[in-house]
Amino acid sequence: MNNIEKLIEERHSVRSYLDKDIEKEKIDVLNNLISSINESQHLNIQLITNDSEVFDKFVLHYGRLKNCKNYIALIGKKDKSLEEKVGYYGQMIVLKAQEIGLNTCWVAGTYKKSAVKAKINEDEKLLCIIAVGYGETNGNKRNSKTIDEVNISVEYPKWYENGIRYALLAPTAMNQQKFKFEYLGNDSVKAYSKRGPMTKIDLGIVKYHFELGANKKIDWK
Repeated sequence: MNNIEKLIEERHSVRSYLDKDIEKEKIDVLNNLISSINESQHLNIQLITNDSEVFDKFVLHYGRLKNCKNYIALIGKKDKSLEEKVGYYGQMIVLKAQEIGLNTCWVAGTYKKSAVKAKINEDEKLLCIIAVGYGETNGNKRNSKTIDEVNISVEYPKWYENGIRYALLAPTAMNQQKFKFEYLGNDSVKAYSKRGPMTKIDLGIVKYHFELGANKKIDWK
C-alpha cells in the first residue's frame, strides 16, 4: 500500500452510503486480496455485492447502516485463533478498500446474520461483516487514548512507539480501545486485551496496525 500512514489517518467508520455500485475493477482488487488471504490463512472470507437484506429493517437506531448493499463476510474454521486472525486480515482488506477510494465499517451486531448470502461450511463460523461502499461522507475522527494509557513498558525503541501510535488509530468495538502493549526486547511484544464483545477481533485489528507502524513483523507473545 502507498502512504499507509495517510490511509490510516483518513480512514473512519462510515454508516451512511450512497446508492452507487462498486466498479468491477475495484471488486476485482478486493477479491484478489481476499483470495490471497483465504489461500494463505485457510479462511473463507467472501465479498457480497448488491445485497442490502442483511441491513434492512434492523430496529436498533445506534449503529444502523443506511443504504449499504455490499459487505465482506468474515468466515473461517472454528478454532481459538480465528477471532484474532479475522481481525488482522479483515483490517488488511479495510485498508485496501480505503486505498482504492471506498469506505467501510466493521459490523458485529447491527445486521441480520441469517440473511448473509455467503457460503458457510459446517466446520466454519461467521464472526462479523464489514460494510463497504461509497460513503455519504468520509466519517468522523474518533477520540483516542494516549500512548501512555496503553503502554506498560518504561524503556522501548522508537519502532515500538510508532507501532502503538498506529494501533491507536485502529477501529475497535464502541471505540473502547481495550488493549495494552508491553515491550519484551528484540522484536518481541506482548499485547493484552480486556474481556468483552469483539475484543479478540479488536486485538487482531490493532496488531495489524501496530506492525504497519513498527514497519516489521512482530514476535507476539
